[in-house]
Amino acid sequence: MRDAFRDIRTKLARLNAFLQEHISGMKVVQAFAREERVSRRFDDINRDYREANYRAIAADSALYSVIEALASIAIAGLVWHGGGRIASGTLTFGVLVAFIEYLTKFFGPIRDLSAKYTIMQQAMAAAERVFALLDTHEPDAPARDAPSMPPLTVVSAADAPLGAADSPLIEIDDVTFGYRAGQPVLNQVSLPIRAGETVAVVGSTGSGKSTLIKLLPRLYEPWSGAIRLGGVDVRDLDRRALRRRIVVVSQDVFLFAGTLADNIGLHDPALSRDAILAAARRVGADRVIARRPEGLDAPVLERGANFSAGERQLISFARALCRDPEILILDEATASVDPETERLIERGTEELMRGRTSIVIAHRLSTIRRATRIVAVHQGRIAEDGNHDELMARDGVYAKLYRSQMHLRSTGNPHRSKAAEELI
Repeated sequence: MRDAFRDIRTKLARLNAFLQEHISGMKVVQAFAREERVSRRFDDINRDYREANYRAIAADSALYSVIEALASIAIAGLVWHGGGRIASGTLTFGVLVAFIEYLTKFFGPIRDLSAKYTIMQQAMAAAERVFALLDTHEPDAPARDAPSMPPLTVVSAADAPLGAADSPLIEIDDVTFGYRAGQPVLNQVSLPIRAGETVAVVGSTGSGKSTLIKLLPRLYEPWSGAIRLGGVDVRDLDRRALRRRIVVVSQDVFLFAGTLADNIGLHDPALSRDAILAAARRVGADRVIARRPEGLDAPVLERGANFSAGERQLISFARALCRDPEILILDEATASVDPETERLIERGTEELMRGRTSIVIAHRLSTIRRATRIVAVHQGRIAEDGNHDELMARDGVYAKLYRSQMHLRSTGNPHRSKAAEELI
């Protein structure tokens, strides 16, 4: 019975995951006319779930049937033996009836226990999955006496970067990391970043650009090497304190169901509506608010389905500015918008990066031009590091990417930035 209920929980989880995924991706399913195939797949998963329930029902019925059979056999034996005693005159009929009643009452609690036993096994099978999750230990969690977040220096974007080359604000030191054992995505990467710098990271798809910036806020832990912030290994810092100082703005903006104010302020009690409006105004998101008659109280559907990609991106900029981060990471934040929308949000990105140490992963040259340094990543390693003129003179990875993009722009394909990558 325990095995049956474990199987039920596994099949139910698979069924829920399938439903959640395909309901969220309903537009894709409909656009490619995959409704019939998805329906058949759902029927298969649902059939497995139904058969798993059959096993549990069969086990429960078998237990109850065995107890009922034992009770019936016991009463039949008592009647047979008592009938013989009555016939011989050694037992009265009233005593036999009394014994039958006693035996019936004896099996009553056993029947109840069998029913409770089924419920108990069902609960224990579910509890196993719950406690397995609760018992998962956070890898490399810092001790309670972990050092506090080091103070970071915020500078104006117009000023020269602070800090000497031998004491960078962010130091990625000989880092190796991969998502699968034996398949490193980053291989012995070292990259110092000084305070106030804007570093653009470019490279082909799969070269490790996004992976590199995921390691800084400790979304993953490196296999080897170290990442230091202000001279302190990030693994020795509290994750929450670290992530309050670092904000990542990605291409895939996630909006929660609620209101615009909720999505920009994220229910932070320290942020007033005036502060949210001021942040939105600085990055140009006030256009999004002005288009809705409800203003900041405008409803946001699940995953921001009632907002365009450009509007969601502007909302994410306002959300990041409200956090007032000291380190900003832009992960292809303008890759999904058209050129006209990109021009509208350029001012927002400039305002967002002002006075902050920024790491920018971008395919579009408009974002790269604002960088003080350009780092080209190729096959999990730092291939080139320098400014635009230096890298063009080397005629390496960056120069090929730049020429590919300029060629596509000149031939009337301004949106083919990712395709240009593959020409490297």
